[in-house]
Amino acid sequence: MTSAGRSWTLLTNHGRILLMLARTPDARLRDLAEEAGITERSVQAIIADLEQSGYVAKQRVGRRNTYRVNRGRPFRHSAESGHVVGELLELFDDT
Repeated sequence: MTSAGRSWTLLTNHGRILLMLARTPDARLRDLAEEAGITERSVQAIIADLEQSGYVAKQRVGRRNTYRVNRGRPFRHSAESGHVVGELLELFDDT
């Protein structure tokens, strides 16, 4: 909690979902939502944003989707544009 009584985190939900998809490319929306603490509808909208911006590619495999994160995609904000998503993913790599 901050001194103003508001709760916040350093990663946005977009960043958090991107990290989760990198770890578990075949995760279900329901599981992502539960782990992130947001609604399935929010996860669906975030994934659509990530797809539209070229950070994630979705492929249908049977009845499920699998996701591939574009590790070479640069960050969107000009302050971080010299860095690529793969650098962030490496920071959180559990292996």
